Amino acid sequence: MLGIIGAMSQEVENLKEAMSEVTVENRAGMEFCQGRLKGRDVVVVRSGIGKVNAAICSQILVDRYHVTAIINTGIAGSLRNEINIGDIVLSKDTLQHDMDATGFGYPLGVIPQMDNSVFEGDAHMIQVAEECCAMVIPEIGVHVGRVVSGDQFVSDIVKKAWLTETFQGYCTEMEGAAIAQTAYLNHIPFLIIRAISDKADDSAEMQYEVFEAKAIEHSVKLVMALVEKLI
Repeated sequence: MLGIIGAMSQEVENLKEAMSEVTVENRAGMEFCQGRLKGRDVVVVRSGIGKVNAAICSQILVDRYHVTAIINTGIAGSLRNEINIGDIVLSKDTLQHDMDATGFGYPLGVIPQMDNSVFEGDAHMIQVAEECCAMVIPEIGVHVGRVVSGDQFVSDIVKKAWLTETFQGYCTEMEGAAIAQTAYLNHIPFLIIRAISDKADDSAEMQYEVFEAKAIEHSVKLVMALVEKLI
């Protein structure tokens, strides 16, 4: 069983429409749609926005549906000039940029009393996703790099520059690292897929709504292909 998480309804509705043999269950205020997609057993769910929602959603997928892998699809803000609107970022790894226990002597981003704070995406899933990108969205730039997450919509160019310099981030968003941490703790492979909706400059508020639909279109095409090709 493959778990597919999107933070917003726009990110999962097209996937739900393509499913067959669907059963729906509501848990923790989330609608879990179990069925078949591209010949594979899947559960598609909108987690809601933010790290807490994302972590709760991921753990339900593990405990209730016994998923063997998790894909998180969505949109993000670019942190690098070479990563353009509409491009895809695949998670080489993830971390929480707003984890700050420096008062206890921990570096920024480090989770106290855990053996790991940077969670690596599954190498096989990354490879298949790259192949799928070349097949279904060949005109789009694809980047494998670090996804940094926090409970903040980051639109300020200074903050974006800080995230790049401090954490070597490729893009920033609000759920991926929480899903990654949950998968890591449950020994389940994962991949965070982010379509870029705004650039690494001060234009986020202006561009977000304009480019959101196109970014989601790219990520949906990729997820559909990935579900079919993953073994």
